[in-house]
Amino acid sequence: MIELKNVTKRFGDKVAVQEMNLEIPSGSITGFIGPNGAGKTTTINMMTGVLRPDSGQILLNGIDLEKNPLEAKKQFVVVPDSPDLFLRLTGREYCELMSKVYEVDPTVAQERIQQLVEEFDLVSAFDEQINSYSHGMRQKVIVIGALVAQPDIWFLDEPMTGLDPNASYLLKERMRKQAQMGKTVFFSTHVLEVAEKLCDKIVLINKGQIIYEGSLEELKDRHEGLSLEEIFLQEINK
Repeated sequence: MIELKNVTKRFGDKVAVQEMNLEIPSGSITGFIGPNGAGKTTTINMMTGVLRPDSGQILLNGIDLEKNPLEAKKQFVVVPDSPDLFLRLTGREYCELMSKVYEVDPTVAQERIQQLVEEFDLVSAFDEQINSYSHGMRQKVIVIGALVAQPDIWFLDEPMTGLDPNASYLLKERMRKQAQMGKTVFFSTHVLEVAEKLCDKIVLINKGQIIYEGSLEELKDRHEGLSLEEIFLQEINK
């Protein structure tokens, strides 16, 4: 479970996130949707400890991120919006590093790695440095590392960017499986159709504030006869 209580973040005179209150239950997939500059990445960065909020509280599985950061960070893994990380490592070295950071049993880790590398079609390049990978391949290895770790909370920031259709399908299936296992999946996306097919809940954000929180079905009922794009535009332009 993820809880935000009156969380605010400013950059100079600009309020990027304003008094945000949010509760994301375990065993669910939540889509975080908003226009560019709405505060999505800032919010995820605060949830993951990259940025410190100016005020408010963030709890991950009941653990206060500010008061107990190490224990809180053991609860989650991140698939960031840019996969340009650890570029001098090979794909294998990166995934083994993730397994060690999250204290996965070595035998279990190797089994997971082998299965996922085959599943995401990365076998031929897995022992090459990540800096030689295409954007999509880098995204795949970050996803594999996250799945090897398997913590209770999974943050993804625009995770489909750069993935081919097969890898995108596999990722969505893995997200569903994580939720079915009782884990929490929270991801930002611009692709409304993905959110419609995948999410149990959506959170719309604009100008640092939540403007809607609930199911897509409930949102559609408010805007009968409109497409998802039309609904989205109406909500952010209120």
